Amino acid sequence: MFNQTNSQENTLVRDGATIAYRRTEGSTPGVIFMGGFKSDMTGTKAVALEELCRARGTAFVRFDYQGHGVSSGRFEDGGIGLWSQDALAVFDQTTSGPQIVVGSSMGGWMMLLTALARPDRVAGLVGIAAAPDFTEDLIWSTLDETDRTTLMETGVLMQPSDYGEPYAYTRHLIEDGRKHLLLRQTIPLICPVRLLHGMRDADVPWRTSQRIAERLAGEDVRITLVKDGDHRLSRDQDIALLCRTVTELLDGAGAHGISAA
Repeated sequence: MFNQTNSQENTLVRDGATIAYRRTEGSTPGVIFMGGFKSDMTGTKAVALEELCRARGTAFVRFDYQGHGVSSGRFEDGGIGLWSQDALAVFDQTTSGPQIVVGSSMGGWMMLLTALARPDRVAGLVGIAAAPDFTEDLIWSTLDETDRTTLMETGVLMQPSDYGEPYAYTRHLIEDGRKHLLLRQTIPLICPVRLLHGMRDADVPWRTSQRIAERLAGEDVRITLVKDGDHRLSRDQDIALLCRTVTELLDGAGAHGISAA
């Protein structure tokens, strides 16, 4: 169930948790934005896409996972399974008809999991430094034995972050992530996919986008590399690239007659 108030910020209740979201009414295909690890829906990319969709008259949704932004819950209690179910609940309960799903960093993992759960409602995907399997490939595999022992025995490992407060990596995050790994097998999605990645990304190697492309079953997959781009891809020129990419998918979906059922 979800409650919509007169303000832009609304809440969705799932298993007792409150998930905050903002929805712009409009035509379909719509756009839904899925943010990254420890980020929230007020980021530059989410707001820019909202402005783009409002100007086009296109439906748009952005939201906070549990433990992120203004949603309820503690970040440390979350994991890939919980956050992907949050994303699916928002997708199911706040959108209708076909959607372009945009995922940034961890949101790229959420994007793929959502598309796998609802393939008939996804008109296209746009990944921005998409990071499926990051708990295994970018956290666990990079830890030395001392840190792995600390994580497994105490249940949490604090690691410095370039984006503010240290990150708390939990044992649950790692073990739960292993239940949702995607890059070890074919990803059975055939919708159009666009992957944007900065080649100076210090957090998620740009070759991760190459791995995603190789695993996807569909042929309409394109990677755009930004040679001087960092992980966030939030500069004016990066935002312009993102908006062009989303616009092209929206226009293409319309040209192929994809509309609300």
